[in-house]
Amino acid sequence: MVVIGLFLRENKVIWPLQTDDLEDSMSRPTQITIDINALQNNLAQVRLLAPHSAVMAMVKSNGYGHGLERVAHALKGADAFGVASLEEGLHLRSAGLKNPIVLMEGLFHDNEIAVAEQDDFTLVVHHLAQLEMLEKSKTHKPFAVWLKIDTGMHRLGFPLRGIEKIYQRLLKCKQVKKPIGLMTHFAESDSVDRSRTLKQIELFETAIAHLPGQRSLANSAGVLAWPMAHADWVRPGIMLYGASPFTGHRGVEHYLQPAMMLSSELIAIHDLKQGDRVGYGGAWTCPEDMRVGVVAIGYGDGYPRHAKNGTPMLVNGHHCPLVGNVAMDMISVDLRTQPEARVGDPVILWGAGLPVEVVAEYSDTIAYELLTRITQRVRVVVK
Repeated sequence: MVVIGLFLRENKVIWPLQTDDLEDSMSRPTQITIDINALQNNLAQVRLLAPHSAVMAMVKSNGYGHGLERVAHALKGADAFGVASLEEGLHLRSAGLKNPIVLMEGLFHDNEIAVAEQDDFTLVVHHLAQLEMLEKSKTHKPFAVWLKIDTGMHRLGFPLRGIEKIYQRLLKCKQVKKPIGLMTHFAESDSVDRSRTLKQIELFETAIAHLPGQRSLANSAGVLAWPMAHADWVRPGIMLYGASPFTGHRGVEHYLQPAMMLSSELIAIHDLKQGDRVGYGGAWTCPEDMRVGVVAIGYGDGYPRHAKNGTPMLVNGHHCPLVGNVAMDMISVDLRTQPEARVGDPVILWGAGLPVEVVAEYSDTIAYELLTRITQRVRVVVK
């Protein structure tokens, strides 16, 4: 048994933290549970939807909050991984992942070139400065490259009017492996108005019609709603984690399974009177004599600060609404429908039975943000 941490009081050990019983020694009940089978099910759904396309699994931002290395190992059947930075790619290589790794924002500085070459990263080239960086570099072997084209997102990518010239420069660049990949990114593929996405597809196909190389357009919404845009590679993100990219929809509608459950426990229960005000600022007032519970979770854990009164949670598997303002470490819950609730009873904030998309809607945000903002103090359990 190895002691990995000691809690001291007046130079006396009061609580040894040991590897053999690490989970049992965690005092606060707030945790996320990551479901490996759900991740793998969701990748399988991508394969079913786009059977003729290779899959570049987006694992950036710490695997959308699920753990970068954990997710990548679960999804090692993907044809490549997409990350936002060199550092994320290095973490995957250090974890033993051999899949192609695509730096979706490319290189930021020329001092990254040698490391990127050593670890065989694939580069997205989306700006003239990156092209010039490659042209000036002295590498021992060429990089696989995706040329990113702006067809309407107006974020990253070369403008359409100069694509032919940029493509020719990449062809002449000895530091670039041929053929060159060609990609764009949808701005509104999750919208009921299909006109802009149709226009982006048309612009992309027109611009690269005579150019060799593999094509990639589709994000999660593209995988689900735009089979005509699946092309050679799809780039699923949020759907791999079980959430829907479409406003007002849920992952389960697409046969996806939530890969994260956020949970905690009731740590106090109070019998309050009609007119009693709950929480900071007295933002909620008891409409009658009632029981109110306190749950050990708050914005310090990543629960949304702006969750509205009425945001649902599951107490012993039953829906109960949030009351009062979210604090750093605690929230309050209306227990009128759960008169038998007791301190220590489980509370699910999102996960199976309560989609994260629902909590996002009550918080005027999106599931992407909620999943990626879980803080380090929250315990992680892998299922």
